This record gives sequence, structure tokens and C-alpha cells, in this order.
Amino acid sequence: MMRCIGNSLHKVLLGILFFLMVSGCTNNEKSDAYGQFEAVKTTVSAKGSGELLSFTVSEGTNLRAGKEVAVIDTVQLNLKKDELLSQREAAESKIETIDAEIGVQQQKLETAQKNLNRIRAMRKDNAATEQQLDDGEGNMQTIQKQIQALETQKKSVRAEIKSISARLNQVEQQLADAHVINPVNGTVLTTFVEPYELVGQGQPLYQIANLDTLELRAYVSGAQLPSIKLGQPVEVLVDKNVDTNQQLSGRISWIASQAEFTPKMIQTKEERVTQVYAIKVKVPNPDGILKIGMPGEVNF
Repeated sequence: MMRCIGNSLHKVLLGILFFLMVSGCTNNEKSDAYGQFEAVKTTVSAKGSGELLSFTVSEGTNLRAGKEVAVIDTVQLNLKKDELLSQREAAESKIETIDAEIGVQQQKLETAQKNLNRIRAMRKDNAATEQQLDDGEGNMQTIQKQIQALETQKKSVRAEIKSISARLNQVEQQLADAHVINPVNGTVLTTFVEPYELVGQGQPLYQIANLDTLELRAYVSGAQLPSIKLGQPVEVLVDKNVDTNQQLSGRISWIASQAEFTPKMIQTKEERVTQVYAIKVKVPNPDGILKIGMPGEVNF
């Protein structure tokens, strides 16, 4: 009877010892690298200035690239556009007037050329004087100079039209910039303005990031560096609850070319003096379980 109790107690003690050994090994296991998740954040700013007539962005919403999300007041720009259109129309009418005057002068030139030819023929027969010949040639030269002056004036007006057209293009671009178009697919992280606020050129409106795939920025030692390479698949661990981790798949997308000191938030005070290399691991996030700033572990 005592032997049976002793054998049972021995088995229980062995079981407890085995459990403690397994638990101890599990708790002492360390991953190859540690870091935090981050995403490429895009800050969308106003390209124009004025009252924000509409702003349909809210934090946490998903936006597609190419969607119009805001409109800035364009009243002053439209007035400027109308003014420039009137100026260009007036300049173009000057061109028509100059062309008509050039046509008149060319007709005069043809008549003057005929008269000069006649005077030259008469001069050969001594039927015209030298003065008449000089007057005929002088009249021809005067008309030619008038035509040249009109052509110069025409070039000047064309340059004016070109300048007005350039300013019109600028206004057209400003009118287009008044419509804020979301540049990338992603989730809105933060908004900085509200509808009907006055915004200035370059003022941030909201921040967006694509959370479908996040990057885990982790750090490895120089000894680990030879064993990793770009595109290498790795195991990523994140906290599932207090006691267990959730396993995900990732791929190394970037490896730093220069060493740096270990970030304070990653290692202990004694290990901060160690130099390490930063890496980035792309991790798909279709279910949205990964968040920016969440800690993660990597196993190669």
C-alpha cells in the first residue's frame, strides 16, 4: 500500500517537474528581432487658399485614389479668369485691326510700285524728272517701313496674347487645384480642418495610410545580418492576448546599409550601446488586426 502511494507521488512530482521545465523553456524563448509596426503616411495639403466649401473626410474612413474629398472657394479665381479672357479677346481684336491695316498698306505698295515703274520708264525717255523718280522711290520706302512697323506691332500683340494665355493656364490650374483629390488608397488617420474654415496654400488637410499591408521595423545584430536577405519569408509574432502570440507571415523588404544604436524602446539600458541594423518586414493585414505602433517579433 505504501509502495503504491509512493509510486503515485513520484509520478505526480515528475509530471510537475516536466510541466515546469516546458513552461520555463517556453517563457525563456526569445525571437530573433523585435520592433514596431509602421505604415507609409501621406499628408494631403491644400494646393490653393480660401474658404473650404466642402470637406467629406472623416477619421477611420477608407478612401480610394482619385476621389474628390474637398472643394476650396473659387469665386475670385473665376473673376480673374473672366478678366483674362476679356483681355485676350481685346488683344486678338488688335491683331485683326493690324492685319486689315497691313492689307491696305500692301495695296498702296502695289500702286506705288506701278507708279515707280512708270516713272522709271518715262525717265529713260526723259519724260520724267529726277525729282519725280526720287519721290516715287521715297513713297515706296515709306510704305514698306509702315508695313514693317505694323508687323512689329503685330508681334508685340502676339506676345501679349501669349502672356495672357500663360496667366489663364495658371488660373485654370488653380481652379483645378481647388478640387482636392485623394491621391492614394488608404484609411484616414487624422483630419486637421473642418468645413468652412479658411485654409492656406500648403496647409495640411488630413493624413492617410494604406493599412492593407504594414511594415514591421525591427533591428538585428551584425551577427544575424549574413543570415537574412531581401525577399526572405519570415515568421512574425504579435500579441493575441496576455499569454499567447498570433503567428503571421511576412517578407523582408528592406535592410539598412549602415548600423545604428539600438533604439531605447526596443532593448534594455545595457543593450542600448549595441549597434544594430534596421530591417523592414512587409506583413499583409487583410483583417486589420495590425495597428500602427503595435509591437511585433520576427523569427528568421
